[in-house]
Amino acid sequence: MAFGSDQKMIIGVSSRALFDLTLENEIFEQQGVEAYCRYQIEHEHDILKPGPGFGLVKSLLGLNEYREGKKLAEVIIMSRNSPDSSLRVFNAIAHYGLDITRSVLVSGASLAPYLTAFHTDLFLSAYEDDVQSAIDSGIAAGIICTEHKPCGFPGQVIPIQQDAQAIAARDREKVQIRIAFDGDAVLFADEAERIFKEKGLNAFEENERMHAREPLAEGPFARFLKKLSDLQRELGTENCPIRTALVTSRSAPAHERVIRTMRSWNVRVDEAFFLGGLEKKDVLRAFGAQIFFDDQPVHISCAAQSVPAARVPYGRRGNISRRAI
Repeated sequence: MAFGSDQKMIIGVSSRALFDLTLENEIFEQQGVEAYCRYQIEHEHDILKPGPGFGLVKSLLGLNEYREGKKLAEVIIMSRNSPDSSLRVFNAIAHYGLDITRSVLVSGASLAPYLTAFHTDLFLSAYEDDVQSAIDSGIAAGIICTEHKPCGFPGQVIPIQQDAQAIAARDREKVQIRIAFDGDAVLFADEAERIFKEKGLNAFEENERMHAREPLAEGPFARFLKKLSDLQRELGTENCPIRTALVTSRSAPAHERVIRTMRSWNVRVDEAFFLGGLEKKDVLRAFGAQIFFDDQPVHISCAAQSVPAARVPYGRRGNISRRAI
């Protein structure tokens, strides 16, 4: 389907995904919601620092400069904050010149009903329950890693480091948006991954060899990738400001089914890395990903040492941590 004149990419983002609210979240967890709200009101003129999703959001909003009179992307603040405690977030949005005008503020209630109501294509949050509800509703969503936390747990990473030489080498002025995806349980369903976990590598490779010409079932990010691909076609192939990558632990002979699946979907993936179990963080750093989506906590915790990353809770329930922002 072509990217029609009435279409746009709609991204829902929580305040913790957009800004660094590490201290504020600690106040909430240790002292409760009243202390958190009081702190936000008392400091509402103190400008928040950018958070892990800030760069991606700013670049996505920049797409609107490519088509005069046509909005290609919209970002909506979707937060469990109360309206009264949210002025600080809006002051920061104005300070950084972000074209964000719509918001959903629910005072601790679930955001799930509003994700569909606003036709959300992608949702980024640090709160696992809302992300899981989005995934269950067929919306691409990720639990974004936040800074200054121990590495190795969902939603927790060490501070992100950027490789300036790698970024310069890839000629960033021509490509503003770089999004990387894992394959199984992200772009594709987890059927093949389950075979690997239950029966081992040999059974997995044999299954993929036997079904090489059979497209993989769609995963939670398939629709989002298809819309990105439509948007790339709208913008044209020459100097397109969006670039995508598949970064997967698969390797030959399990590569063929992936390539044929994307061909059957008629989607564009600009770069593909079949790593065969190698760590992903160095490739992601070289690619310059503004965000990476993976379902495995071990891959996310390592990737987040180099680039912003978000975990996709595909097929998981429970173990939901307490988050309100």
